[in-house]
Amino acid sequence: YFSTWKHRGCVETHRLPDVVVDAMEQRASLAAAAAAAAGRGVDLNRPPAPLDAPFGDAVLKLRDAVLAAETCEELFTPQAPHITLALAGVEVISNGSGSHHQLRKLNQRLDLIRGATAKAGGVYLYANQRGCDGGRLYFDGCACVAVNGSLVAQGGQFGLEEVEVVTATVDLDEVVSYRCSISSLREQASTTSAPAVVHVDFRLCGEERPTMMAVGPVKRRGLEASKPRPSYATQPITPKVLLPEEEIAYGPACWLWDYLRRSGAAGFLVPLSGGADSSSVAAIVGAMCQLVVAAVRAGDPQVIDDVRRVAGYGSEELPSEPGELAGRLLSCVYMGTVNSSRETRERARLLCEQIGAYHLSLSIDSVVEAVVGLFAAAVTGGRRPAFKAHGGTTAENLALQNIQARLRMVLAFLLAQLLPWARGLNNQGGAGWLLVLGSANVDECLRGYLTKYDCSSADINPIGSISKTDLRSFLQWAATNLGYSVLAQVEAAPPTAELEPLVEGQQPQLDEVDMGMTYAELSLYGRLRKVARAGPAAMYNACAAMWQGQLTPQAIATKVKEFFRFYSMNRHKATVLTPSYHMESYSPDDNRYDHRQFLYNVRFVTPPQPRPRLSSRPPTTM
Repeated sequence: YFSTWKHRGCVETHRLPDVVVDAMEQRASLAAAAAAAAGRGVDLNRPPAPLDAPFGDAVLKLRDAVLAAETCEELFTPQAPHITLALAGVEVISNGSGSHHQLRKLNQRLDLIRGATAKAGGVYLYANQRGCDGGRLYFDGCACVAVNGSLVAQGGQFGLEEVEVVTATVDLDEVVSYRCSISSLREQASTTSAPAVVHVDFRLCGEERPTMMAVGPVKRRGLEASKPRPSYATQPITPKVLLPEEEIAYGPACWLWDYLRRSGAAGFLVPLSGGADSSSVAAIVGAMCQLVVAAVRAGDPQVIDDVRRVAGYGSEELPSEPGELAGRLLSCVYMGTVNSSRETRERARLLCEQIGAYHLSLSIDSVVEAVVGLFAAAVTGGRRPAFKAHGGTTAENLALQNIQARLRMVLAFLLAQLLPWARGLNNQGGAGWLLVLGSANVDECLRGYLTKYDCSSADINPIGSISKTDLRSFLQWAATNLGYSVLAQVEAAPPTAELEPLVEGQQPQLDEVDMGMTYAELSLYGRLRKVARAGPAAMYNACAAMWQGQLTPQAIATKVKEFFRFYSMNRHKATVLTPSYHMESYSPDDNRYDHRQFLYNVRFVTPPQPRPRLSSRPPTTM
């Protein structure tokens, strides 16, 4: 929406619009009238409102300090402006940022902020947006203040408050002292060109100066002080960095609440299989309900207004417990077949009970049978496809698995539209529908280990950019810290899609066996492919260095080729991935983070066929 200012260190003068000049004149007149009414007299020499304003790249020289700013990503750049500004004598540097949440990113951000002032001294004021921007990103706040390499104030990373104010008292004399104590800094500062300056008639510091703490009343000029004691500099604190499991719990939870209250929906529907992924999604919604109830108890007026509107509470009603709110906002449905196990069905029921969610348990065998019967009657003259375990081909086996998965998606959206009506839920916004939540993790999306238009197709997906490894750690953490103890059983169970029939004496269907690679390997391949920008050859070299002595070069080559073969074959699925909360740097979501083509030659990593050996005979002469 705008072009950047290209003239570093230059300031121009621009004429202010008449409406701005008039407003400034009115404000000055009101101030003069207030002063006269208070008996302070009127300044007859008051200058008129300015007609022009400076515009450009400059620092603000106040009466007692110099203030400047760098913007957002400049903090992360090699030639960050804060170094030059500090060497030019700027004491206070502010950064109004729009930095989105990414797993394990806060450490890097805080290190850069502290490092900025550790090198060259100064005060760094960092403010960041917090909340959902209406897309896949969530901005995670954590405003802070750093002085001379130490953090002195830090705001929360996640929360439902619209605004959070972080304050600290700093001593600018400490900045001067710190800079003067470093000889190399003084030498570099002496050769730094002075920046463009805009003078501002304003005092940043108060009149009171810090004094030594005394026992008894504070004396000033021989008199007992009647004013409050002067402020002292805020002392350094230890940075607070959440565990990755806490980030997974509360980042997507805040994103879901922002999305829900803005969308006009009446809640969420989760197709809950009792496995790790869908259970993680349900647990995150449970964490959201805990945050909302905590904000209600704290008296947050915006959250109170939103929860009454979204959850249908009356003017005198409010949720008292997270489980009560979950019963209104979260509906879960277990859609089992003859291939489903009693264990997953029971885990799904127990999890809903612990969260407080509304729970349905259905058998969809009759729907699957109807579709397969329709195909057999219309196409094959009654010949029915069979699972591989019953003598069917690979094509038949996959088709029978996929029809189960796709029917679950159809039923999920049907339930999302009609459950509020069926339950008689009241939504003040007039919405009679639920948002369907997807539960495909980033590794399965990368590998393409999902059915196109199955339950991975939803309205939004809170875990679509989180690895399976991190999700399993989250489940263990949430079992204790969110109070959903059954999640420990979910994490301990081997991942399985339960789409094929169990055959006595044979191993049940397992995800990692089906994929031909482990989730840990997939996470590694994802980071190498996207973050390290590795193709097949570079990925082989990296894996060979890590797995040296564990696997033969041939085995490593086979693994890399298999990954790229499946990635190429299934890349088209990324074009229809459900919009997901962005948390991992190797997300395959091609709508924003991965703009590679979606049509590959799947044979591009297949080794070439050996060519016929050339004859060693000398060439024939004519």
